[in-house]
Amino acid sequence: MTSANVPYDVAVLGGGNAALGAALTARRAGARVLVLERAPRHFRGGNSRHVRNLRCAHAAPTDILTDSYSPAELLDDLVRVNGGETDETLARIVAERSAECVDWMRVYGVRFQASLRGTLHLSRTNAFFLGGGKALMNSYYAQAERLGIDVQYDADVVALEVDDGVWRGATVETRGERRRVTARAVVLAAGGFEANLGRLREAWGDAADNFIVRGTPYNTGTVLHAMLDTGAQSIGSPSECHAVAIDGRAPKFDGGIATRLDSVPLGIVVNRDGERFHDEGEDFWPKRYAIWGKLVAREPGQVAYSIVDAKVRDRFIPSMFPPIEAVSVRELAAKLGISAAALERTVTDFNAAVRPGAFDHEQLDGCRTVGLARDKTNWAQRLDTPPYWGYPLRPGITFTYLGLRVDERARVLFASGEPFANVYAAGEIMAGNVLRRGYVAGIGMTIGTVFGRIAGEEAARHAAR
Repeated sequence: MTSANVPYDVAVLGGGNAALGAALTARRAGARVLVLERAPRHFRGGNSRHVRNLRCAHAAPTDILTDSYSPAELLDDLVRVNGGETDETLARIVAERSAECVDWMRVYGVRFQASLRGTLHLSRTNAFFLGGGKALMNSYYAQAERLGIDVQYDADVVALEVDDGVWRGATVETRGERRRVTARAVVLAAGGFEANLGRLREAWGDAADNFIVRGTPYNTGTVLHAMLDTGAQSIGSPSECHAVAIDGRAPKFDGGIATRLDSVPLGIVVNRDGERFHDEGEDFWPKRYAIWGKLVAREPGQVAYSIVDAKVRDRFIPSMFPPIEAVSVRELAAKLGISAAALERTVTDFNAAVRPGAFDHEQLDGCRTVGLARDKTNWAQRLDTPPYWGYPLRPGITFTYLGLRVDERARVLFASGEPFANVYAAGEIMAGNVLRRGYVAGIGMTIGTVFGRIAGEEAARHAAR
C-alpha cells in the first residue's frame, strides 16, 4: 500500500451534492481539498445525479418560485411528515439556511427553471434545476476543477483510521491498488447503505429481495459502518428510508427519477389480490409520495398496481415504461395477472362510494369516497372511462435514514455526545438527524446543501488552526 504524497487540509469522502458543497466551501475558505469519489467519472455525483429540485424557503415570488414559503412553514412540513421525530435544532437550521441555497448554487454555475405543473404541486416550495441533477453536478465539478480541488475517481474508501477521536487517514483502493490518504480534517459524505443488499436484508428480511434501488449502486455504507465501528453515535432506524413506489419494470439499480410514478393520487392502488390498502389522496403528492415505497413493501410479494382511467391520463408525468392498457377492468386484471373478479369488485365498490364534488388535482379538493374500509379523501373520481391504464409498482429505495449523529456544526458525535476532533458529516450519511421516517420532496438536497456548506466551513476552520 502506498501513501499519498500531496498534503491536504480537507479530505471529502463522497462525490455528490453534499460532498461537492463541502469541497467548494472549504476551498473558498483557503483549504487544500481532496475529493474521493467511489464511482467512475461518468457515474460521478451519487444519487444527486437523479434529482430534479431542492426545497427552499423564500419571502416573496422569484423568477423560479411562486408566492412565498417561510422557514417556519418548511420546518412545520418537515416535522409533520416525520411525525415529530426529528432533531428540531438541526431541522431548524435546514429550514432557515435553505433560503440561501439558490443564490449560493448560482455562484457555482447552477441554473434553474420554473417548476412543472400537475400532481407535483411544487411551484411555491421547490426550485428546479435546469438539466436536472446531472447538470447540477457537472457545474459543481467544473468549478472544483477551476478552483484547484483534486478529484480522484474510482476511489473506494475501504477503511478509516481513527485514534482517540481523531481521524488519521483512510485506506483507498483504486483498481486493485491500495494507498493511504491523510488530511487535517475529513468530511464524510459517502451516502447511506441502500445499495448494500445484504444490509437491506438484515433490516427487512426476504422482502428486501424485491426492492429496487433507484439510485447509485456505489452507496453500500462502507464509510458509515466503519465510523459506527469506531464508536460514533448512530441515529435513525436501519429499516427506515426514503422509498417510493416506482414502476416495477425498472432496473435493479440506478433507474433514477424517471422510474417514479406520479399517477397514484389520481386513481386507485391495489395489491396482487386486487384490494386497495391505503388512502391514495390523503395529502399533496410531494408530502406523501415517499410513504408508498414502504406501503408496497408490506404487501404480498412487495408488488402493487396503480390504476387510472382516461379522465386523468394527461394529468401526471408518465413512467419511462408504457402503461398496460385495456378497454375494460376485467381485461386489465388479466393483463396485470390479478383476479378479474376481485378487481371488478374493488372498482365497483369504489365507484359506488364516490361522492359528488368539484375535482381539482391542484388542491386538496375534498372529492372523496364514503363507507369504504379505506376511504379516499381527495381526488376521488369514478373509474369508468376506458381505456384503463395499469402500472406495476415495486418499492424503490432512494436512500436510507440510518446515519451518524452530528451537532449543529456538522461534527460527528461519539455515543457520549462528545464530538470527534476533526470528523464532519453531510448529506445522506447524516440525514437521519432530520429525517426519521417521513419525507417531503426536495428536502434531501436541502439537507445536503446546508450541511455540506457547514461541514466545509468547519473542516476548513479546523485545518487552519
